Amino acid sequence: MRALFGPHPFASQMSGDQVASLLPEYLAMSQAFPYLQAGSQRDLIFDAMHQNRDIGRDIELTSVVANFICWDETGGHGGILRGGKAALPDILLTENFHSNLLRKDAARLLGRAIRPNYSDRTKQYLHSLYAGLSSKDPLVRCAYMVAFELHAADMIQSLWTTLVKTFKARPDDLEYFRGHVGGEDPAEKYHGEMTGRLIGELVQPGLNDRFLNEFGRAYRLSVQWCRDLLGTAARTGDDHSEMQHHGRCHCGAIKFYVNAPRELSAVQCNCSICQMSGFVHLLVPGDKLRIECGEEFLTTYQFNKNIARHTFCRLCGVKPFYRPRSNPSGYSVNIRCLDRKTIEHLRISEFDGAHWEQAFLSMQQDPESCFEDQRSELEWRAQ
Repeated sequence: MRALFGPHPFASQMSGDQVASLLPEYLAMSQAFPYLQAGSQRDLIFDAMHQNRDIGRDIELTSVVANFICWDETGGHGGILRGGKAALPDILLTENFHSNLLRKDAARLLGRAIRPNYSDRTKQYLHSLYAGLSSKDPLVRCAYMVAFELHAADMIQSLWTTLVKTFKARPDDLEYFRGHVGGEDPAEKYHGEMTGRLIGELVQPGLNDRFLNEFGRAYRLSVQWCRDLLGTAARTGDDHSEMQHHGRCHCGAIKFYVNAPRELSAVQCNCSICQMSGFVHLLVPGDKLRIECGEEFLTTYQFNKNIARHTFCRLCGVKPFYRPRSNPSGYSVNIRCLDRKTIEHLRISEFDGAHWEQAFLSMQQDPESCFEDQRSELEWRAQ
């Protein structure tokens, strides 16, 4: 996963304002996760009850791991290590919950208290995470457990390092981070080993490829949530700073994101294929677009000069992006396929694609000459 995704998103440099935007959503995840993990086996148990059958060993295994992770995240395991059985009554000291330790660290850094922010993107992430952790398929449950814990170790370490740099803080003063990944015997190492042992128990011979596919999907889910948080945090700065705009085809088989400003300039073309498909162009360099999933569903159509590579979803027929004739190494993204919530202002200009050669030549000589006066300006605000 590290080779596939590169350094963790939280390893990038952040301003104090970006951290202040990010931490409430991170706190929401930290607060909700142990409850979701502990409750993830509920439907499996009810299903066994309703069918009057024995509880399978796969459920026993994922349940005991889930219960321990919840116990640890709510401070129970650490308390027993420090005080033995005599410390059991202290489980009522909810200030030892890991999410509440994070609150203290955040207050120390920001100089004020924060509260969890269950934004739409964080709620969607948590719902998707729970769906994997509670799957009736033991291989999927295993993949999501392992992926979450391995990603968490990288995420927490990366965020800890970044916070120390941003606020010039003493690493050992941040209790939440020190407890998870610091010191000589960090807890996250054991979480990874414990969930990793489930692979040998639950992934049957011949199913390694399917497990790795599910694991990759689960790991990508967490990485993408982190990227989304950074994209939102970037909006606290200059309106021209780049952020991630997410898009998809109609059926959702193909998902992607493009790095672009909050305020977008797009082009409407009157060539035959653009008129028929209703494509509205956002032109970006090749390194600004990343396909998150569904590349195997893309099919290519070419015509005329066979330079442009028009890529469509072969399931629903929608063209979310393609390689344009004017810039074969870049992309033209269909504005209509992007999530409007991240687009604050959109300016649309007209391009005479019906007379492509003349219009393109004019654009090289005078970039404004082939556009009509920006006759269409749309304000797309987040709902």
